[in-house]
Amino acid sequence: MLFNSIEFAIFLPIVFLLYWFVFAKNLGMQNLLILSASYIFYGWWDWRFLFLIIFSSLTDYIVGLRLQKVEECGKRRLLLALSISVNVGLLGFFKYYNFFVNSFVEAFTLFGFPFQIASLDIVLPVGISFYTFQTLSYSIDIYKNKIRATKNIVEFFAFVAFFPQLVAGPIERAANLLPQFSKKRKFEYDMAVDGLRQILWGLFKKVVIADNCAIYVNDIFANYQIYSGMTLILGGIFFAFQIYGDFSGYSDIAIGTSRLFGFDLMRNFAFPYFSRDVAEFWRRWHISLTTWFRDYVYIPLGGSKCETPKKIRNTLIIFILSGFWHGANWTFIAWGALNALYFLPLLVLNKNRNHMGDVAKGGIVPGMKELLQMAFTFFLTVVAWVFFRAENIWIALDYLWHAFINFYSVPSHALMLLQKPILVFILLMLLVEWVQRDKKHALEQSSCKIPKVVRWTAYYVLTALIISYGGTKQEFIYFQF
Repeated sequence: MLFNSIEFAIFLPIVFLLYWFVFAKNLGMQNLLILSASYIFYGWWDWRFLFLIIFSSLTDYIVGLRLQKVEECGKRRLLLALSISVNVGLLGFFKYYNFFVNSFVEAFTLFGFPFQIASLDIVLPVGISFYTFQTLSYSIDIYKNKIRATKNIVEFFAFVAFFPQLVAGPIERAANLLPQFSKKRKFEYDMAVDGLRQILWGLFKKVVIADNCAIYVNDIFANYQIYSGMTLILGGIFFAFQIYGDFSGYSDIAIGTSRLFGFDLMRNFAFPYFSRDVAEFWRRWHISLTTWFRDYVYIPLGGSKCETPKKIRNTLIIFILSGFWHGANWTFIAWGALNALYFLPLLVLNKNRNHMGDVAKGGIVPGMKELLQMAFTFFLTVVAWVFFRAENIWIALDYLWHAFINFYSVPSHALMLLQKPILVFILLMLLVEWVQRDKKHALEQSSCKIPKVVRWTAYYVLTALIISYGGTKQEFIYFQF
């Protein structure tokens, strides 16, 4: 079920009314409703996918209970290995089986040993990368004695399948989300209204920004060989805003929807295109995934508290793993490796934590130095996004070659793109987010109340733009991951 669909527009109010007006006094029934609604929401794509998420949930529920009781180190390691094997095994089979088979065959063919291994027609379950990491972290945290296992199976299953963030995150930790299912929830008007504001902004970014950018991105990347360098550069920039509007838009809708039901999810984006270096960008982009790899891969490997060669190794591992997590294609690995190369000079020179606060903090506009830093960081990000979007590495390299070899030519097609309304919408988005860059989301109310007439005018304008300029309805990009 898509957030930007008629089905969800009907589904959400029904669940909301049942949750607060029918089951408000019964926490157990509220949790059961959330679980049922989540399975309906997820099964809307393909009911067969439900068996996978139920199996994964049941495995980690049982493993968690056993880990809580067992004290012998060997048995605890075996239980953790079982959880990792089941979760990574399912993810590996459905997402990476054909990739490994095809890469294996191509490698042997390259060295003169051609042979065939049959690939399978596998349908990738929606959101499997997200809920697999979420339930896996639960077992790891119990193993490390960071949390205690829950005995309430409904609460645990609802935690894994919580419909607002099930399909594309944020990837929640049990320590944050699971206890919220155990506590009595009271409807808070201010919290719900703030959630509606965040949903509105998320829909604007998805429907107006991302879906309209997609129209030009799809055409430019499909026909890049016939377009000028300036058009290709605009195509890369449009994709940068497409994927940001699409993914951060989903996160805003997910977090806002959760707040309607009294839940607080972790922040997943913190205005990343205002970053002054790549290290800051990765602290602000897909925060739930980067912190997951930090806590469960980077730190166990030694993190940055080791000699420089090992720090470089650890950094390369998490960036390449992050790329591979996104999809079974060498382009994602190249994207991750390229970002690692961007990041490594900052790490080696101990400059990776230079920019921990908001840009132009306490001011209205950035200084020239910060402006140039943001522009350069955005440029590096756009180059990396070309690999993320291209069908294969050779197309990405060819795209970049065509883009920069004819950079100075500005033909009619590029001028036409510069006159499109989408540029106005992008600038509007950037302006609002710049003004609100110290907030959790772009429409969050500050301590200094904005006049009611201004607020409601903004809401009506955004709603009108969503209705009038909504592009062709498309699935969220991260559904494929």
